[in-house]
Amino acid sequence: MRVADTSGARVIAQHGSLAVGYAEQIRFQAPARQPAAWPHLVGVIPPRAPAFQHRAVAEQLRQAVSGGGTAVLGQVLSGLGGVGKTQLAADYARTAWEHGELDVLVWVTASSRELVVAGFTQAAVELLAVDPDEHAANAFLAWLQTTPRRERAYRWLVVLDDVTDPADLRGLWPPANPHGRTLVTTRRRDAALTAAGRRLLNVGLFTPEEAAAHLAQALADHHRHEPADQLHDLAAGLGYLPLALSQAAAYLIDTGMTCARYRELLTDRTRTLSELLPEPGILPDDQATTVAATWSLSIERAERLRPQGLARPMLQLIAMLDPSGIPDTVLTSPPALDYLADLRTRTAASATTGPEPGRVTQEDAVGALRALHRLNLIDHTLGTPHQAVRVHRLIQRATVDTLTPDQRDQLARTAADALLAAWPDTEHYTALAHSLRGNTDALAGTAEAALYRPDAHAVLYRSGNSLGHSGQATAARDHFQRLVTEIGNRLGPDHSDTLEARHNLARWRGEAGDATGAAAAFAELLADQEQVLGPDHLDTLRCRHHFAWWRGEAGDVVGAAEASEQLVADRERVQGPDHRHTLNARAIFARWTGDAGDRASAINICEQLLEDAIRVLGPDDGDTLVYRSNLANERGGAGYAAAAVAAFAELLVDQERVLGPDHPHTLDTRIKLAQWRGKAGDPDGAVAAFAELLVDQNRALGPDHRETLLVRYNIAYWRREAGDPDGAAAALAELLGDVERVLGPDHPHTLDTRHDLSSWRETDHKD
Repeated sequence: MRVADTSGARVIAQHGSLAVGYAEQIRFQAPARQPAAWPHLVGVIPPRAPAFQHRAVAEQLRQAVSGGGTAVLGQVLSGLGGVGKTQLAADYARTAWEHGELDVLVWVTASSRELVVAGFTQAAVELLAVDPDEHAANAFLAWLQTTPRRERAYRWLVVLDDVTDPADLRGLWPPANPHGRTLVTTRRRDAALTAAGRRLLNVGLFTPEEAAAHLAQALADHHRHEPADQLHDLAAGLGYLPLALSQAAAYLIDTGMTCARYRELLTDRTRTLSELLPEPGILPDDQATTVAATWSLSIERAERLRPQGLARPMLQLIAMLDPSGIPDTVLTSPPALDYLADLRTRTAASATTGPEPGRVTQEDAVGALRALHRLNLIDHTLGTPHQAVRVHRLIQRATVDTLTPDQRDQLARTAADALLAAWPDTEHYTALAHSLRGNTDALAGTAEAALYRPDAHAVLYRSGNSLGHSGQATAARDHFQRLVTEIGNRLGPDHSDTLEARHNLARWRGEAGDATGAAAAFAELLADQEQVLGPDHLDTLRCRHHFAWWRGEAGDVVGAAEASEQLVADRERVQGPDHRHTLNARAIFARWTGDAGDRASAINICEQLLEDAIRVLGPDDGDTLVYRSNLANERGGAGYAAAAVAAFAELLVDQERVLGPDHPHTLDTRIKLAQWRGKAGDPDGAVAAFAELLVDQNRALGPDHRETLLVRYNIAYWRREAGDPDGAAAALAELLGDVERVLGPDHPHTLDTRHDLSSWRETDHKD
């Protein structure tokens, strides 16, 4: 039987010997002399798995495939290995076949070009009664394209299951035909799969309900019943991955273990994932590989994509971080690039062929991410830079399981370095800071002790301070309380890292509302630092700085002024009069001198300090701008409110130019400007300024930030001063609920807000 030579035929002819060879290998039976009777099935549809779930995505598939028509060349089911693509395709094909919707169904295992050609050859043998030669697959494709002259054209479905490389289908795609449908399953999502009108349907995980139902049914089939909450907890622990749920159910059945106990073992980092699944020889549902090995082929494929040799080390780095979202900037930071270069260099050095070792660029790192994305090993979404990379937690665990302890420790420190490198000096964007903190928490959970060897990594401190700077002072305090305990246990109470953690704990204890406790904590820390480090050590001097500050915040302004004055003298002796730390010590000396009642001296100190700062640091230095703010504030406190308004207005212009409109110092200046505007006799202007500021605070810092809550308090206060007591009380009542939720019922700000509301209402009632 001869057929016309199409473009597909020319491609197949180049591989004809492969098709014939494979046909001989699987021992084709001699072709029938007559074409097969209709309807006819070629190949074997995989059996339905026990506890098969009818998923919501199945209806999407049915609607998509049933579209058919000349405009649609095929439907591609794409997804992570283990999400159940083959089962979905088999369910669709089986249902269509059993309901009489098809005359011909061809199921082809498509994991290589040779298998596709062999499958098409077998179809030609059975359907067209041709010899299994190099033209047979060609003949089948040509037959799919023709419409017989008969009462009803044959309705066909070709399923290409598990396409490993889109290039394997070059010239082999079934043609467009209004009577035919093509369905492809693959772990890939390359652009080539959706060319020429083909449509892609992403297959995701089970929903929580589907996952729990699958576990319940699989166990019930073996007369096992578990509490619903335990089923849901286990399903969540396995990340709702169908293959993992199936294999975990088999493990539970084989071992007699409960879901609760299995969940405990799953959280045990000392156990590998393979230890918690059935052995490869006794997998359920004719499965070929365990979850732990499911993605190895995909990783190997990704490694061969350009830029070669970077996909695996990139996945290793991703495996240490937050599966729900990793910023691009972390994975393209200098420490990440150095790690990728080192791993590729070592791999290339040990291989006879492979990528050239050398520098890895940011473009190379992004290329590695795209390679992993194409193989569905990760989701890389370019439009969400703060959570650009997402990955299934079991892929992370399986990846980490392949590392030696030393490799895992090195990788953990590299990931920590990458996080630190990506952390901005000033956290303008709350979404980025939130993501970096989440990734630090995930790393700490995965890395175990690595972040404390040989010392406590700086990212642990950065994450805690970021919490505080985001307005979550109580959470920052709790973070450093845990860190003090952890570092103290691992490195000892006198280690410099333990002392540093105690310093941060004392600070955030004060910021959380306990100024007296902060002062006491700094006093204890100072005694230990003087003994361990010496009185002139820079950390000791820094502790004295904060001790003086919190003494003043706790109400001992005279003691704070005296302590800061002595600190200035010691800073000048140790570091010199023009050192930045010395200038800062003079700033707090001025602050507490003024609060102690000597405003004139405070103004004089601030004026001289500003003059020196401009000389030493320059007029646009961040600290110089702070000193300008301090001077304006002292002048206002001395009774010159109008002068304070003018000074803050000038300062605001310079801060917006130098720091940007969303910098915390810029926003703080707007608060002070509005406050002094009200104190200068313009309460309506203060209300308007605070209302405008609130919009920007909500955007830049978030509605729950302490500074945002402070702005809302000022709006209520100045509304009252402007003659709107009812509106002020209503605003303060609304604020009180949020302050209690964010800061807690016993925080000083909460107590002050509650007291003010009660006082306002009592006064207004009397009036």
